Amino acid sequence: MFDRHVEPDGSGDEQQKLVEKAQRALVAMQLGEDDEALDEVAPSAAEDDDRSAETRALMLLLFGECSQMVATLGDGGSAPVKVQVFDEDGEEVSIDQADPPVRTAVRTLLAEVHGNTEAAVEQVEIALANAAPDEVDSLVLQALRWTVRLSTECLERDLPVAPWISEAVAD
Repeated sequence: MFDRHVEPDGSGDEQQKLVEKAQRALVAMQLGEDDEALDEVAPSAAEDDDRSAETRALMLLLFGECSQMVATLGDGGSAPVKVQVFDEDGEEVSIDQADPPVRTAVRTLLAEVHGNTEAAVEQVEIALANAAPDEVDSLVLQALRWTVRLSTECLERDLPVAPWISEAVAD
């Protein structure tokens, strides 16, 4: 399921390592350990470009899987799934009024949901090029949170979830 989204260097080993990092981060998220989740997915490369590529691949992996789960929850597109954005007071706001990491996350997810992986990649690349490190962390955490929430909802409804995700979020 995730092959179309992630091929950091074309190597199956790299892809498997990325999936394993994401799994460990999802377990940490389940336990409410945001800092540990970020530690789990921290890039291991030495060069900035390689670190950025790792982060990009991780985010595209997570948003790609979230997109699949949204499609599953939306009955393959026949039932709408609503994406809502809330401010710190719990009030619904437009996407344009959201904090930059949330705005990027929503736009990336929507691009993936609509089959526009190129636009999703562009959103992630813009964030990596322009966002402060704490904003990138917020974006990664948002992708992890959505992966946990969407997979939990799918599993509760006996809908399919990528095996590596269901293993990570299983009770």
